[in-house]
Amino acid sequence: MSTVSVQSRVLRVLRVVVIVALVAATVLPFVYMLSLSFVRIDDLLRDPLRVLPQLDRITTETYRAVLASEEDGGYGFGRFMRNSAVVAVAASALTVALVVPASYALTRLRFAGRSQVSWLFLAVYLFPTIIIAVPVFVGFQVLGLGSSLVGLVIAYIALTVPVSVHMLRNYLAGIPESIDEAAVIDGASRFQIMTRITVPLAMPTIMSTALYSFMIAWNEFLFALLFLSAKQDLWTVSLGLTRLADGQEVSKTVLMAGSVLLTVPIVILYGVAERALTEGLTAGADKG
Repeated sequence: MSTVSVQSRVLRVLRVVVIVALVAATVLPFVYMLSLSFVRIDDLLRDPLRVLPQLDRITTETYRAVLASEEDGGYGFGRFMRNSAVVAVAASALTVALVVPASYALTRLRFAGRSQVSWLFLAVYLFPTIIIAVPVFVGFQVLGLGSSLVGLVIAYIALTVPVSVHMLRNYLAGIPESIDEAAVIDGASRFQIMTRITVPLAMPTIMSTALYSFMIAWNEFLFALLFLSAKQDLWTVSLGLTRLADGQEVSKTVLMAGSVLLTVPIVILYGVAERALTEGLTAGADKG
């Protein structure tokens, strides 16, 4: 057996070992978290290292307690999830509504300073979020939006638009302008070209933009804490989970149930639209 053949086999084995190790490091903590969310607290105390619960000992009481309202003795996650869903859907929809025309204008319209405007969107990320969060909150307080879901949605839009514009602009730059020119010859307006030609062609990247915005809005904590800390009825899931983590009398099984409720919607959403998200992100990185 040649040296090259031996090295090739060793590399294949090492590749498999590394992949398995990475998958295990990623999946096992989630499996353990999911398992603990169905375990009775007394079973956990008896055997804390058990990964899978006994089938006859599985319970959903932890989820009932987490989802029930405070008035019913629960932790109010049902309301928190509704708030998070409203914020995430509104932020992603409005982000797409702003990003599509902005990206189209940056790639198809000729105006002075176009390239500077493109990079100005990304200049926002030169500053850490923690630096701009407090001034943004103070400004929203002056406008009367500091303790509302509306203000939080606007903050999330401002947070996600720069990267979204960059992604979609790069993709649109790879679409031949001859398509637009042919449509103009046929009598189409700029708006018709954008909505009937450009948007269908760029749908994978637009979907990835919407998913990106949704994930940010669903998981984000800092702005939610600043805007909503004083109004518990408007809390999002991330704030509710923090309360569970800080609670002295909250069992780890209940905490894990709250963590699952925060994580699973994003996992399901990503699993359903993973192909579109990957294609959109790859296209936004490679084109242009």
